[in-house]
Amino acid sequence: MQINKFLCLLGFLLSVAVQAQIEKVEPPFWWSGMQQEDLQIMFYGENIAEYEVAAGDDVIVKNVIKTENPNYIFLTLNTGTLPAGSYNIDFKRKGKKSFSKKYELRERRANSAMRKGFDASDVIYLIMPDRFANGDPSNDSHPSVTEVADRKKQGGRHGGDIRGVINNLDYLEDLGVTAIWSTPMLEDNDPAYSYHTYAQSDVYRIDPRYGSNEEYRELAAEMHKRDMKLIMDYVTNHWGAEHWMIKDLPTYDWINQFPGYENSNYRMTTQYDPNVAEIDLKYCVDGWFVRTMPDLNQRNPLVLNYLIQNAIWWIEYADLDGFRVDTYSYNDKEGIAKWTKAIMDEYPNFNIVGEVWMHDQAQISYWQKDSPIGAIQSYNSYLPSVMDFTLHDAILEMFQEEEASWDKGMIKAYENFVNDFLYADIDNLLVFAGNHDTNRINEQFDGDLDSYKLATTLVLTTRGIPQLYYGDEIGMRGDKGKGDGDIRRDFPGGWEGDENNAFNAEGRTKMQEDYHSFTKTLLNYRKQKEVLHFGKLLQYLPEENVYVYFRYNENERVMVVINNSPNERSLDPGRYAEGIKGFPGGTDILTGRTHKLSEPIKIAGKTPMVIELK
Repeated sequence: MQINKFLCLLGFLLSVAVQAQIEKVEPPFWWSGMQQEDLQIMFYGENIAEYEVAAGDDVIVKNVIKTENPNYIFLTLNTGTLPAGSYNIDFKRKGKKSFSKKYELRERRANSAMRKGFDASDVIYLIMPDRFANGDPSNDSHPSVTEVADRKKQGGRHGGDIRGVINNLDYLEDLGVTAIWSTPMLEDNDPAYSYHTYAQSDVYRIDPRYGSNEEYRELAAEMHKRDMKLIMDYVTNHWGAEHWMIKDLPTYDWINQFPGYENSNYRMTTQYDPNVAEIDLKYCVDGWFVRTMPDLNQRNPLVLNYLIQNAIWWIEYADLDGFRVDTYSYNDKEGIAKWTKAIMDEYPNFNIVGEVWMHDQAQISYWQKDSPIGAIQSYNSYLPSVMDFTLHDAILEMFQEEEASWDKGMIKAYENFVNDFLYADIDNLLVFAGNHDTNRINEQFDGDLDSYKLATTLVLTTRGIPQLYYGDEIGMRGDKGKGDGDIRRDFPGGWEGDENNAFNAEGRTKMQEDYHSFTKTLLNYRKQKEVLHFGKLLQYLPEENVYVYFRYNENERVMVVINNSPNERSLDPGRYAEGIKGFPGGTDILTGRTHKLSEPIKIAGKTPMVIELK
């Protein structure tokens, strides 16, 4: 009995000694059977580099890297032939007690490598979790992070969390949503304005005010039960100033320094300007997005590998279906291409969409995989999907231009799609009317439901992957001119005591229900229609501010009519014979009305039609 007590005490003391030497291990564990066989493990602890590192006989150590900071060791192992299990990593130093640290390789999910990412059959719903729903008020504030919840502060934490999203998945499924893109949920310990979570302080930990790593994995599992997909917002360009590694840099060049801070000039066109001045390119790529977001240096192989492994870790751990990458075109373009390729090599059917906020199709196209524009400079980003910001630009303007002219009104939609030849994969463009960084479309339209219907019809029936912004479907407004917090208001009903609960039909106001019912009808129709997912697009020059286009495949045809004029229009079916293809009639799925296509089609002012040809 005494011997057992002694052994237990000895084990405890050895465990304490190990913990005193090693404060962090990242990745915290890994998986066997990965395409990327080499695993680089980072050990962090006070003067840990004074130790020599070795592994058991069955583990191949590729290399050990020690940097100018003695608190880090980077150990690379070959895991190609290692089965799942725990493996000893030994730390030895003359004159000091040696110790071992167990490292775990886990079994992968079946067919994990072949997971299918989001695509044009999906409709993505963008959520800011802090502003969506508060499912667990007990985590609104947390002792391990600084900022506390205060709904009175426009730019403060409001208490929305993962549990709130899980609790409202039925609402989203009923609406017709098939995927969720959530703005980042990793820990952000910025002392103020941390609710957006883009200044991350620990990229292996869900922010405790949102919940836990386990709850995030639960969210993915609950979504998969409903055939829904989870997309993580991933940030490769920068971390927050409060990140623990920023406070104790592994290497001076872990971040881009001038020395210290210089702001980005935000001129992303310098990335491919053949006449660029090097100083301008440097300030775009190496400059910090803002002072509180140190810019990561992907030219440093340790940084790049850390980011690759962290991204793969979250895909495996949480069973993710995609990434949206923040500020994609601010990264070092060679480094971000290597990051993207490594992930797509590991998961060939995965999908990643990059934020490339530019206002020219050729410049956006440059960043898509196999781009004919990028090929001019022998550049390939390997990024499957980019965001169609030029369509977004047109949407904000054209639906307020009721009188058409040479360059105003619906011609802006037509001209946007004219340039589709610039893209390598036109079905893999993200199309949207608004997001968390833009003015609310219902603010832009001054609460005009008719304009919302026109814009939403276009987004949900044209080519590409549609994305909606939370609350637009109930008419939520917000003015970016009043601050970002105003376009990121709380979803009504997400907090106990809210005046109305828009998650339930009985709780919605008449105005909210008018928006919701239209959106739900169109979303659930689209969900079942492959022709709206991957069908070809045939468009006609707008006449009298009426834009007509068809989505078609071998089996089906849908005719979309968007009358942006305030006046009723009459369409001659003969002009659209190529699209109608001999079909005698069709049904407008928005109203249930049937139309004979041998007769003029009358459409009321500021009205859309989605006619399924039969």
